Amino acid sequence: MTELSRVGLLTSLPGETLALLAERMVREDLPGGRTVVAEGEPGDRFYVLLSGMARVTQKGRGTRSMVRPGETFGEVALAMGVPRTATVTTMLPCVVASCDRATFDELLRPLFADDE
Repeated sequence: MTELSRVGLLTSLPGETLALLAERMVREDLPGGRTVVAEGEPGDRFYVLLSGMARVTQKGRGTRSMVRPGETFGEVALAMGVPRTATVTTMLPCVVASCDRATFDELLRPLFADDE
């Protein structure tokens, strides 16, 4: 939970929600060069990069950005119901935490809701 409380996007969550999210997230150690999500595939998980660095690429456009510790990815496919819009590949050994769609919908979707 301490690591998640330092993630900018998640700082607005109430403590109880953050604790529940921490319980439901799965932590993984990934080697460098591992594709975490692939452009065009269905989105089923939301990710937080806890350590390491990852590259974000898009077909025909190359490298678009980098993901650094404390940053998130995978939310576009879940929030908008579209296939993955980019590929995220670890550049170094990384630690990520992820949650499934149901947890995202219950606890995180309000962070991505349009102000209507």
